[in-house]
Amino acid sequence: MSKLRHRNVSTEGSNAFTGIELKAAEDHAAGLTAVKVALGHVFKEMGVVRSLKTLSHMNQIDGFDCPGCAWPDPEKRSKLGEYCENGAKALSEEATNKEVDANFFKQHSVEDISKWTDYKIGKSGRITQPMILKPGSVYYEPISWKDAYQVVAEHLYKLQSPNEAIFYTSGRSSNEAAFLYGLFARAFGTNNMPDCSNMCHESSGVALSETLGIGKGSVKLEDFDKADVVIVIGQNPGTNHPRMLSALEKCKANGGYVVSINPLAEAGLVRFKNPQEVSGIIGNGHTLADHHLQVRINQDVALLKLIQKKLATLDAVDQMVFDHQFISQYTEGYEAVLSELNTYSEAALLDICGVDEKEVDAVVLLLAKSKNIIICWAMGLTQHKNGVDNIKECVNLLLLKGSLGKPGAGTCPVRGHSNVQGDRTVGIMHYVSKTFNEAVKTTFGFNPPEDMGYDVVKGIQAMYNKKAKVFMALGGNFVSAASDTEYTAKAIQNCELTVQISTKLNRSHCIVGKTALILPTLGRSDQDVINGKQRHFTVENSMGVVHQSKGFLHPISEDIKSEPDIIGGIADAYFKGNHPVNWTLLSSDYDLLREKMGQVVRGFENVNTKSKGRGYYLPNNVRDLDFSRLPNQKAKFTITELPIHDLKADEFLLMSIRSHDQFNTTIYGLNDRYRGVYNERRVLFMNEADMKRYDYKKFDVVNLKSNYKGQERSVFQFLVIPYNIPEGNLAAYYPETNPLIPIDEFAVKSNTPISKSVKVTVEKSITL
Repeated sequence: MSKLRHRNVSTEGSNAFTGIELKAAEDHAAGLTAVKVALGHVFKEMGVVRSLKTLSHMNQIDGFDCPGCAWPDPEKRSKLGEYCENGAKALSEEATNKEVDANFFKQHSVEDISKWTDYKIGKSGRITQPMILKPGSVYYEPISWKDAYQVVAEHLYKLQSPNEAIFYTSGRSSNEAAFLYGLFARAFGTNNMPDCSNMCHESSGVALSETLGIGKGSVKLEDFDKADVVIVIGQNPGTNHPRMLSALEKCKANGGYVVSINPLAEAGLVRFKNPQEVSGIIGNGHTLADHHLQVRINQDVALLKLIQKKLATLDAVDQMVFDHQFISQYTEGYEAVLSELNTYSEAALLDICGVDEKEVDAVVLLLAKSKNIIICWAMGLTQHKNGVDNIKECVNLLLLKGSLGKPGAGTCPVRGHSNVQGDRTVGIMHYVSKTFNEAVKTTFGFNPPEDMGYDVVKGIQAMYNKKAKVFMALGGNFVSAASDTEYTAKAIQNCELTVQISTKLNRSHCIVGKTALILPTLGRSDQDVINGKQRHFTVENSMGVVHQSKGFLHPISEDIKSEPDIIGGIADAYFKGNHPVNWTLLSSDYDLLREKMGQVVRGFENVNTKSKGRGYYLPNNVRDLDFSRLPNQKAKFTITELPIHDLKADEFLLMSIRSHDQFNTTIYGLNDRYRGVYNERRVLFMNEADMKRYDYKKFDVVNLKSNYKGQERSVFQFLVIPYNIPEGNLAAYYPETNPLIPIDEFAVKSNTPISKSVKVTVEKSITL
């Protein structure tokens, strides 16, 4: 039980075991089982008829965008359904028939709810009306929208500085909502706009901006059809981005190869049974990964350097391995990187990364003869102290091969949440863009603030130190998603007011400030109707396509508002008409809002027209081989350093992972089917040799501890299970392991928490 301020609430909930069952890990992803599981989830939450009708509209051209991941839709949509197992699960969570209303909150205090598991909290249902938790109370009460807006306005009035307010954004928001939210924060006077990118792909944005001039990937979906090799590194697409498997399947069908680099051999990259093909239903499906390099946790730089060093040796023989014309014309720093590679021995790099040399050599020979290479990555690269360098080393390899700005080649950071990339594009950022600010001033007639704001880590520290007093979240489950859970919870509880704009109940509705508001909003699948006319919004996928999304379902409650309506209501209550922006008009007229977006955001000109149908690609300088944004107008090779962890004799390196029944902090169920774990989340994956060395048996109960700068952090009650993971490495699910991650340990430059490489010790739990 957490000892937190104001209320006796728990940051973790119950840690009781739920009845583990272990089976053999799956040797394939998707297939008929995935179809059955997906339909089972939606039928249970939505009913059969409602489920099937709604699924037929998800990711279709005139339908709504999946509330799950940001993988792009193909030009030709499947008539059988353009969604995956986890997309169906995401829909079932959002469109559930269960309701969280005033009667629910009369029966359950926030103290009681906080003691539930995240799974149980999430299964409570959709929030149907605005609620307030008053100072000293443990029960939410109904509040009118007008009064809720006034509560926010009054707390904002009391602040001594606009920088005492923090406006957080989740990746679920639409472009319209995010743009308006950012506009209000700037009009209020602050750039305190942390977002979920700070916790995931911020390292990608920093690295790509510094080396290629844009913080996004460069590939299009059709590039996978033309790639010679696709490298999937630090990513588990079978669970986190299942529709990506179809793209890899097409790559293989066209003669391409897939290389997997990860500490775990994930089922999705072993074999794929496409449920829309006969071979995926009654056959064996298709092998995806031609090579799996089982790298040690956070030793990707050593492996990539080893690969490049071996390629350089081959290139020295015939000058045909590297694309020297590309290097000469478009890059700088080549000689320095080659010289730095010569300071390492192949043996030393091989020993550090821990990969079988035969597999490395096979991949080197494959890359040597390949011209078109795509590198895909996710959190396995970004959430480390050297997360930015991890991405830069990937860029080095692509630059050596000239694999940018042509079909079948490029960078592919795979975003984990629909429209998290779009939020950043339309202005959700804690740093200052002079170009963006000038456009806001010209379009809206006010001067945006010019001081850098807080990102997630700095924002939490500001709240903890009582330098910030109002926290507003546009979506998300901030307390569970952030690192150092106890610290984060205490920081939130220091606030005078917390505001959650949410669809469903989550733990962040229990860990709150002295006064707390829950403002219920429409989901992706909900119709957004005003004055009898349905509105639509736009989103941006992982590959920079902006397209419209229009809900299908009648909202579960008449007392739910859209995100732009809520933001406009708060802004109008605060400014009371005394501001150049007509907030009520702008929040209600999405066409007008998009017109204004087009005047501020590059690439959004005529978005009202261009976003219809399949949508359109935003400008991307890398695709055009235009590096004029960079200091010397050249793409940049980078010298990176090997990470050093200095593990003590009894320390392991722990990576946090998702289960298959999970999307970010949303827990769909208690199974991790692909890894063979059923009905339990409190598990610790450990190499059998390590188990033998430390005398651990299967299902031994252990506690985990991290110790940084003399401060010990702990999580309790985990079951040890043997698994194919490198010696000295561990894996466990988040958010259960988030309390181990120090708030002040994060990636250099990006401030992304080190969720994938935490030094821990393991000790047997003493149970009575």
